[in-house]
Amino acid sequence: MTEPPPAAVAPATRLERESGLRSDEPSTEPIIRVLSLEKTYRTARGPLTLFRDFNLEVQAGELVAIVGQSGTGKSTLLHILGALDAPSAGRVYCASTNVAEINSRQAAAFRNRFIGYVWQFHYLLPEFTAQENVAMPLLAQGQGRREALAVAGNWLREVGLEERRDHRPGELSGGEQQRVALARALVNNPRLLLADEPTGDLDEMTSGQVFDLLQRLHASYHLTSVVVTHNMELAARCTRVLRLEGGRLSEVGGCP
Repeated sequence: MTEPPPAAVAPATRLERESGLRSDEPSTEPIIRVLSLEKTYRTARGPLTLFRDFNLEVQAGELVAIVGQSGTGKSTLLHILGALDAPSAGRVYCASTNVAEINSRQAAAFRNRFIGYVWQFHYLLPEFTAQENVAMPLLAQGQGRREALAVAGNWLREVGLEERRDHRPGELSGGEQQRVALARALVNNPRLLLADEPTGDLDEMTSGQVFDLLQRLHASYHLTSVVVTHNMELAARCTRVLRLEGGRLSEVGGCP
């Protein structure tokens, strides 16, 4: 079984001590537990409520797909799970931390330690090489450049792009760019991977290849993954498929 590069493992105790993060619950299953979540936005036409009394559990090791029409709140849910957005009410436990109650500094430390993100658009920095892009999260943590680049090189090898490490994003295909983005998401060895339409900007064949890679890394590194997708064929390859509609989740049958 492939093991993550040792240098990719961030010192959790130091991060938690410096950020003030603490776990409100013991580190037990499930890794995600959402209780009575509410999310309301103020708009010019009045309040817009996406979630009310919303609940969700994801067990450690699951690869969960969330499907549904645009505008139902799928991306908002990922943002809340990853401490990028705050709920209006409720409790949201991720990796034993109630992300609904942490401040912005703690949220940043939590994301750096526990969460890996992959978006539909890769958001790679065009002026930097693939290796430098993958190393960015480590450099942001204050890790030395030489060590960070070495770890990034290991992850580029893991996604099959070692020979492209010195290429800039504009010199890479769409599938290669998304593989670099996946390596960047995992460079800190997170516990939870959140992916928002990770293959939505790719052709059918490349989508399958990127999803194959995501599945392999999910299994090899014992991740818990939540993937938002419109592609039901890819969703059906996940542990569970949940449909978000009307602010509620329902199980989609016929999936493994």
